[in-house]
Amino acid sequence: MKKFAMAAIGGTLAGIVATTYVAGPLLAQESAREASVYEQLDLFGDIFERIRAQYVEDVDEKELIEAAIGGMLASLDPHSSYLSPDDAASMRVQTRGEFGGLGIEVTQEEGFVKVVSPIDGTPADEAGMEAGDFITHVDGESVLGLSLDEAVDMMRGPVGSEIVITVVREGEGEPFDVSIIRDTIKLTAVRARTEGDTVVLRITTFNDQTTPNLEAGLQKQVEEAGGMENVNGIVLDLRNNPGGLLTQAISVADSFLNSGEIVSTRGRNPEDGERFNAVPGDLSDGKPIVVLINGGSASASEIVAGALQDHRRAIVVGTKSFGKGSVQTVMPLRGDGAMRLTTARYYTPSGRSIQALGVSPDIVVEQPRRTAAAEGEDENAARRTRTEADLRGSLNNDSLTEDEIRQIKEDRERAEKAAELREQDYQLAYAIDILKGLVALGPKQ
Repeated sequence: MKKFAMAAIGGTLAGIVATTYVAGPLLAQESAREASVYEQLDLFGDIFERIRAQYVEDVDEKELIEAAIGGMLASLDPHSSYLSPDDAASMRVQTRGEFGGLGIEVTQEEGFVKVVSPIDGTPADEAGMEAGDFITHVDGESVLGLSLDEAVDMMRGPVGSEIVITVVREGEGEPFDVSIIRDTIKLTAVRARTEGDTVVLRITTFNDQTTPNLEAGLQKQVEEAGGMENVNGIVLDLRNNPGGLLTQAISVADSFLNSGEIVSTRGRNPEDGERFNAVPGDLSDGKPIVVLINGGSASASEIVAGALQDHRRAIVVGTKSFGKGSVQTVMPLRGDGAMRLTTARYYTPSGRSIQALGVSPDIVVEQPRRTAAAEGEDENAARRTRTEADLRGSLNNDSLTEDEIRQIKEDRERAEKAAELREQDYQLAYAIDILKGLVALGPKQ
């Protein structure tokens, strides 16, 4: 018994020693890490004081510290940033849907400002800015080496003032200048219209107005069509939509889903992850949907497209989306400033992360660029087209009633309108053709 007790005591002592050997190095590493952090903070303080005392000109201490904070956040990823009190106030106004500026969503790539997308109906859109354009100079001054916030500040100015932006565009041999007049940007989050028997919902951004605009716009178009039974489907046009509020992306996707996951977010800690699910209720009563995307569709747009695609609720048409699969949380800071920090990645219902990959369309459809030569060829082709009815002495068709002839003429007019749309917006016309095909293959009404 005595030997047993001695063995037990020996085992306990061995355990204590082993624990010391394991925990000791870990504690030492943590302590060394803490010491290194404080050393770096001391170094920051030394540099700050030397700049204040020895820089060739007087400096504003507040601007120095804000620049240091901005640089620290910008080093993390393109979407984390510091918002000064003025910037934070502007951001809150933007989410409500009205602000001053050019009307472009931008990011930074290889030191230059890259256009994610122009916003419909804004000065930048009317001036011909396109998704994928690189902005190299603002009023003749290079933006190379500036932070994104600094470059954006250069583009800000009074409403009504002119700005000249130098643009590099793929397919163009030389950089070119674009003149834009700054204006107040009033965002209409959703524009609704009917093309033939198809309701087109053009979603330009995801702000507080998006879901109410979507519901009201769809309801109005359905009422004008005489009921949902007269609608063959819906096109959700998310092209050049730079995103916005996560809550609105979830709400829009939920508008066309009865159940299932819409999106999940996963942060640094597993317990911080969230899943967002649809609740019963489909605004379209199950009508087929085509979602249009392109390289300017980012963030919230990709959440909607990915959710509807994964649930096989919609056919996604167009070109690969931008690929912004991260979630930013805006955190208020003292002094009315704020910090935009990337806190999670989001995943589609099937578990796909689209970060840097984007949403791949089910059917890839490029938007052809129209040229003057091509337009001239089309006009000549139209003039050359002849039918049997154009031939001298052709027989009349006397087998049709007046109602049947009228129906044929109406069908022909619809076909001609569809052809015109194909010239104006090939991707949208393609989407509408898909819905026509789905209806044609479905059961007879």
